[in-house]
Amino acid sequence: QVQLVESGGGLVQAGGSLRLSCAASGRTFSSYAMGWFRQAPGKEREFVAGINRSGGKTSYTDSVKGRFTISRDNAKGTVYLQMNSLKPEDTAIYFCAADRALADTIRVANYDYWGQGTQVTVSS
Repeated sequence: QVQLVESGGGLVQAGGSLRLSCAASGRTFSSYAMGWFRQAPGKEREFVAGINRSGGKTSYTDSVKGRFTISRDNAKGTVYLQMNSLKPEDTAIYFCAADRALADTIRVANYDYWGQGTQVTVSS
């Protein structure tokens, strides 16, 4: 089992930036694809960004392309989400997740481990 702890959320004005971090326990971090998801009140959880084991491949939902960047540091056991040009519709709880799939792929569902989430609020 992997423990995931998110940090970096907060309140920011529209157009601003935040960087979320997700620290993973254990020594098998590089064996997992990682993803960021978000959930706003009254809405279902949605995939935001994913990154494969080595960090050489990334995937984003259309609404954040060009604004968000996912990255990882396997030596530190940490995955990041750099969020620029934030919009009020980005307001949500952001969750970090780990995928232990055998294939080195990026999926948008079926992640195995989840963090507690960190609140991101973008004001207008």
